[in-house]
Amino acid sequence: MTDASFGGVTPDAARRLLLGAVDAFAERGFHATTTRDIAGRAGMSPAALYIHYKTKEELLFHISRVGHEQSVAVLAEAVEQAPDCAARLAAAVRAFVRWHAEHHTTARVVQYELAALEPEHYELIVALRRRSEEILRGVLEDGVASGRFAVDDIRGTTLALMSLCVDVARWFRPEGRRTPDEVGALYADLALRMAGDSGAAPAGVTSSSG
Repeated sequence: MTDASFGGVTPDAARRLLLGAVDAFAERGFHATTTRDIAGRAGMSPAALYIHYKTKEELLFHISRVGHEQSVAVLAEAVEQAPDCAARLAAAVRAFVRWHAEHHTTARVVQYELAALEPEHYELIVALRRRSEEILRGVLEDGVASGRFAVDDIRGTTLALMSLCVDVARWFRPEGRRTPDEVGALYADLALRMAGDSGAAPAGVTSSSG
């Protein structure tokens, strides 16, 4: 497996161990994975793992931190570059979904193995997740304030959008009918509908059927 998400991790052995852990956790789950599984996928001995990571949980924390930092950055960048609230919502959802599709193996670990983190690490990751929610909620709030969106429950709609986006990592397969861009465009259109957008969808956002 290769994932550009971990391209900045050094040395190479530490990066290979992270990639091996992503594969193993995604396939078997955190608790069923052994350090021998991880080391084997990285082409290393089990003893070599402890040179770079104290525990299996520390590997999971590093994976979760990198994944959440990147997905937050993707959301923030998309929102900053869009000209109005409808375009911001569409761009944010499109980018967030595309990231979860393109990095679906990593994202499955990042999003669905949180309960295995130690309390201190869990709190750090939850803070990053809250940042993603805050970005989307802020876009919805701006849209409602401007009269462009009609949302009675902003917090609930934010959580619904987050759940839709995150769940892409669970079912997306590269050999499927839609590319990450196509899934992103579909979900962006759905997001605008959920927000009760009173105007036309921004250019580039189209619905997809079938």
